[in-house]
Amino acid sequence: MADGSIWPADTAAPKTLTDIAYARLRADIIGGRHPADAKLRVEHLRRDYGLGATPLREALSRLTSEGFVVTVGQRGFRVAPVSVEDLDDITDMRITLELKALRQSLERGDDAWESRVVAAYYQLSKAETGEEFDFAAWEERNRAFHETLISACASPWLMRFHAILYDQHKRYRNISLQTAAPVPRDVHQEHQRIYQAALARDADTLCTETQSHIRRTADITRAVLLVR
Repeated sequence: MADGSIWPADTAAPKTLTDIAYARLRADIIGGRHPADAKLRVEHLRRDYGLGATPLREALSRLTSEGFVVTVGQRGFRVAPVSVEDLDDITDMRITLELKALRQSLERGDDAWESRVVAAYYQLSKAETGEEFDFAAWEERNRAFHETLISACASPWLMRFHAILYDQHKRYRNISLQTAAPVPRDVHQEHQRIYQAALARDADTLCTETQSHIRRTADITRAVLLVR
């Protein structure tokens, strides 16, 4: 039976000051509060986050290992730069891992997994078809839907690396949302096709629809990067 837990250890609830610093910095980098190439001066971060230098440095080192931060010289840090080449690499790797995880989930997913998929899609549909669109609610439910689909995957390492790539992709998507006009797109219909293929246990269609869904997002983001 598949475990209902879908989050890697790094995204668990913060327990130490380093965990708190890591979670807050990570969210702010992904969300765009700290833009690409921005300097991350520990003395400024201490003031902004109300945390000490040691947990902040440890958090920045963890974020460096995930590719969200790069080191400058001996002790400095910057937000990782963005590029079309990097976006393409992240997209390709996310697709590779996600499709593998989807096939494993379809093979291993039991009735409990299927019930979680139904519930996640229902919540996502409410966010996408409601009268007033709440982006924060949609963001949370969109992630839950995609993560639930692969939650029966047998490989914790695959799940862990996929979670990092998902957030790297999300960082790029947020850049495009902040700097460009919305592109007409029926995301709900895309999710509906993914959902229907999952319930039908049609692995080939599920993978085709998921790959198209991810690449549409990447194509929109790439167009924004090319005119920056």
